[in-house]
Amino acid sequence: MCNKMPALKKNGKLSIALSIWLIFSSFSLPAQEARTPAYPNFKIDGTLKNKFEHASETGMFRFSVRNSRIGVAGNINSYSAYRVQLELSNEGKFSVLDLSGTLEPVEGLSLTLGQTSIPLFNSYIVTPGSMMFANRAFLGKYFLSTRDLGFVAKYDFLLGTIPSKFEFGLFNGNAINHPVWKKNMSYGGRMELGNMQGFRMTAKIYDYPNDETTHFLFYGADLRYEQSNWKVETEVMKRESKTEFHGDLLSYYLQGAYTIPLRTKMFEFVRPALRWDAIDGQPDVGGSDVNRLTTGVGFGFNNERFSSILRLDYEWYMVKHGMDIFSANDEMDSDKFTLELLFTF
Repeated sequence: MCNKMPALKKNGKLSIALSIWLIFSSFSLPAQEARTPAYPNFKIDGTLKNKFEHASETGMFRFSVRNSRIGVAGNINSYSAYRVQLELSNEGKFSVLDLSGTLEPVEGLSLTLGQTSIPLFNSYIVTPGSMMFANRAFLGKYFLSTRDLGFVAKYDFLLGTIPSKFEFGLFNGNAINHPVWKKNMSYGGRMELGNMQGFRMTAKIYDYPNDETTHFLFYGADLRYEQSNWKVETEVMKRESKTEFHGDLLSYYLQGAYTIPLRTKMFEFVRPALRWDAIDGQPDVGGSDVNRLTTGVGFGFNNERFSSILRLDYEWYMVKHGMDIFSANDEMDSDKFTLELLFTF
């Protein structure tokens, strides 16, 4: 017994050292893959988004952990991949976001099965690590869940000389983590022209029959232009209700940002940004029920594996008619100041 104890301690230390080596080796894996791809492989990514808010109209304050995501993605071999992502705390709630496998039988074509993103929203509007502001645009927050259980096919090709992509998806139509049996499934597609640099535009449509009282048809289009230090984006989306139990929704936004190099001890750029968005529960009447103007400035840094931004935003709400989607509390459509600290890796 006494002779075994040193060996156990030695093996325990060896296990700890091996675990630490495996964790840190995962961060250097992408660089190794760039030189000589090896299978299977994996890459760890994450997002931590902390916020402080002050609603000026009600005089209320709050701190929150808006997002704390951890994910793993990788390749089994040259034609198959996987994606897993967890939300450890979304305003205090845990959830599984992505659980999917992908096959690439031919160049340009990918087939994904599992829990994944629906082909409706732009990632830079709904993904915490790539958003331009602390709070999402109205159409990225109040229209529909961004993920579902189902199947997505994507095909990248050249339309003349223009890089293009077509996506089609078939889903349960009941949001995430709920594998229900359905007679009528949700389906939709998106056509994309251009790259993230320069001009890019997409058009999309999505049919969502959830139950006897909820059946929506979504459709919209967006246009963006980006250069090395600035970008501007605009989008419009409509939700038509196919039942009498819900009304229609129309929303649109225009936003832009400019990145200015800044060399200090903590930051390497400053990024002022401006957004106007609106949402209307009576599209046939004319005029928007709620308009919002958001101004913001972010201070951040980027490197190969990590980035961070300290963001200060102020939102002005102009409410013409009250809407049920803002009825949870008085702060939802109140003018507010937000301080956000975002880390991504």
